[in-house]
Amino acid sequence: QVQLVESGGGLVQDGGSLRLSCAASGRNTFSISTLGWYRQAPGKQRAFVAFITRGGTANYADSVKGRFTISRDNAQNTAYLEMNNLKSEDTAVYYCYVLSGGLNYWGQGTQVTVSS
Repeated sequence: QVQLVESGGGLVQDGGSLRLSCAASGRNTFSISTLGWYRQAPGKQRAFVAFITRGGTANYADSVKGRFTISRDNAQNTAYLEMNNLKSEDTAVYYCYVLSGGLNYWGQGTQVTVSS
């Protein structure tokens, strides 16, 4: 089992920045391979944002490339999402996930609201 706790969401103005964190804990953290983020805007389906492998390879959705940076601290089992130049269309609930032992685990989500 893996438990995820997200933090760092909030209200920011257009063009601002936020940093999300996702801390993993539990029995299976040793086998975590991929860490990533999805988001769900009001009335829309959950959408991929970014992921990072254990080796540090990152992948991003086109909509956030050049603005968001994902990173991880393997020793702390923590992932980060640095979000810059935020836009109103980035408003969503952001969910952290991990892949561990062939299973996906999800966090509870953290709200990001960008005001124009």
